[in-house]
Amino acid sequence: MDQQQRLSKISVALHWIVALAMISLCAVGLVMTENEVWFLYPIHKSIGILIFAVIIVRVVWRLCQGWPQTIRKYAQYEQILAKLVHWVLLISTVLMPVSGILMSGVGGHGIAIFGWELLAPHHSSATPDQALPYNEFWAGVGESGHTIIGYVLIATIVLHVAGALKHHVIDRDATLKRMLGQNISGQ
Repeated sequence: MDQQQRLSKISVALHWIVALAMISLCAVGLVMTENEVWFLYPIHKSIGILIFAVIIVRVVWRLCQGWPQTIRKYAQYEQILAKLVHWVLLISTVLMPVSGILMSGVGGHGIAIFGWELLAPHHSSATPDQALPYNEFWAGVGESGHTIIGYVLIATIVLHVAGALKHHVIDRDATLKRMLGQNISGQ
């Protein structure tokens, strides 16, 4: 159970697993799309699908636990910004894999986890090297959503890291230490 002075090991582990995975997937996603590094796509998609299961566990855990209490009283604008950033992070970490699955699956590219096929690619006999979308509209929604949510997620991660550093360097409070799993009751 999360407490003001110490977060549970489950909360800390879920936070860092999802955070590191999403940062890595966003970085790889940018490299893939900007440089057309095709061999990374199956790896990116496989990890994205696997981390989606952890994301769902994290969302359920956070909704059941509630948000951690703040270390101390902050200005109202900081509290509002923190809530907004946390909600955007939570929602966008769900929507990123959903939009990716929609883009890939409905777009005819198939869905697989490290070679284990969940949904076969859809190709026409006339152009076997090109994916044939099941539904162009929804494939486009998935692709646009994945791109837009990706940039929103990156910007929100930057804000979140800036906030953590502000707590640690400027406010000199123990928020970051608590998120690293430390008991801050003696501070």
